Amino acid sequence: MANPLESDHATRFGERRVAEEEKGSLVRAVFRNVAPRYDLMNDLMSAGVHRVWKRTMVSRVAEAGPGMAVDVAGGTGDIAFRLKDRGFEVAVVDINDAMLGVGRDRALDRAVTDGITWTCGDAEALPLRDSSVDAYTIAFGIRNVTHLDRALAEARRVLRPGGRFACLEFGHVVIPVLDRVYARYSDAVLPRLGGIIAGDADSYRYLVESIRRFPQQGDFAAMVAQAGLAHVATANLSGGIAALTTAWRL
Repeated sequence: MANPLESDHATRFGERRVAEEEKGSLVRAVFRNVAPRYDLMNDLMSAGVHRVWKRTMVSRVAEAGPGMAVDVAGGTGDIAFRLKDRGFEVAVVDINDAMLGVGRDRALDRAVTDGITWTCGDAEALPLRDSSVDAYTIAFGIRNVTHLDRALAEARRVLRPGGRFACLEFGHVVIPVLDRVYARYSDAVLPRLGGIIAGDADSYRYLVESIRRFPQQGDFAAMVAQAGLAHVATANLSGGIAALTTAWRL
């Protein structure tokens, strides 16, 4: 029986209802537009706190030691560089060439010439062999895939037994008052900031709407478990503004 949350997600582009086959191209257009200023906007939107969230995720993944990791939807390299610093070999897979271009340029700027590969590929059909990686990471990307169940099934497929799954995503605020303040900030400030800094208020309006429409933390954790991953746990960060969902492939 189809999960109603999954069905709704597959036909939503922010608050708009769209055909499933249309959603992917709309999302790719958003990230093509924002790629040049994506990391700067992350710093401005979160006052730099996204760096703490990402460090938390990478530290959790690295607890079991380094290995081979795939970072999905990580084109700008933010997670990949952190994983490499912890001893991982990293395959970055992102569906958006513009985001990958930013990551490759950052790698050149850092003189990183090995240890990271950059591949244009779909989270719902990863260009990796079964049971080929020790860690699967995705940061602020899962909500932009069309079919959550397919992306999560791919995560399980490519992980080796004992492999680690870590998904960092914006969540739903769990602290009273903060939830209302954050909602006002998101609606009033983020699209305006996107217009000023990135020259694209509409794309950041979509990003705000996509966060709001993403399943609650508990519902998403249930999807991860349904995909066949075990020991699923969710940690709310900054009161639930972001959430880190972790699991293991048995």
